[in-house]
Amino acid sequence: MKNLRTLMLLIAFVAVISSCKKDKIVDGVSEPETTMSTEDAPNYNMCTILSPDGTTPRGATIKAKQWPNRSIIKVSLNGSTLAIRNKVIQYASEWEKYANIDFQFVTNDRTAPIRVSFGATGHWSYMGTDAKLISSRNPTMNLQFTNANTDEDIRRVATHEFGHALGMIHEHQHPNVNIPWDKPLVYDYYARTQGWDKAKVDNNLFATYTQAQTNFSAYDPTSIMHYPVEEELTIGAYAVGWNTDLSATDKAFIAAVYPR
Repeated sequence: MKNLRTLMLLIAFVAVISSCKKDKIVDGVSEPETTMSTEDAPNYNMCTILSPDGTTPRGATIKAKQWPNRSIIKVSLNGSTLAIRNKVIQYASEWEKYANIDFQFVTNDRTAPIRVSFGATGHWSYMGTDAKLISSRNPTMNLQFTNANTDEDIRRVATHEFGHALGMIHEHQHPNVNIPWDKPLVYDYYARTQGWDKAKVDNNLFATYTQAQTNFSAYDPTSIMHYPVEEELTIGAYAVGWNTDLSATDKAFIAAVYPR
């Protein structure tokens, strides 16, 4: 059997350099958010996009889930340490340089449409304005960060998940993608490492959106929204490495979706 590179990298993934904006954290007005129960939590080894209707959306943005342009979006960071929260702010705020939106970071505020927990339920997020449909008692994003995470871990994951919060979907499910997956190997690998059945692999890796559903640029294998693709899981020499920063296409695309 082909030797797959380190599973531990997948555990770190999902899913940007800026100065730390500590002054953007202000006090909220309500209790900390509850976290998802174990039975409701997505598998934490891979980033998961959640949907209120229970389906799993798939890079590009979903037109219907984009925020109005020039939105000021309140984001409540509930839990973790001040140091980790400030790192999340630092990297999430990278999107503000290019998109005509503004994140207002608070703590413990149930009125915030984006409510971030830091529980042991993996890295996941609802997509775009779907967050407004979620009960104010529940988080709309989870970042499973601890003091053991490196700065690169936090940059990669926080940037990726806040891309989902702006309506971006996974780049490997782009309308024009053509990854030469070795499907039998992929099914076996994700069954062993993630506990995914065939249907879940199909939905999370192989299914793509139509052009009518999305705003999209050219397919970008360097996008922060792209899963890594191991060469051992493809036919030929195709591979996508770990993307840790916004790509040039990410920056141009989000600026077009939310123009100034």
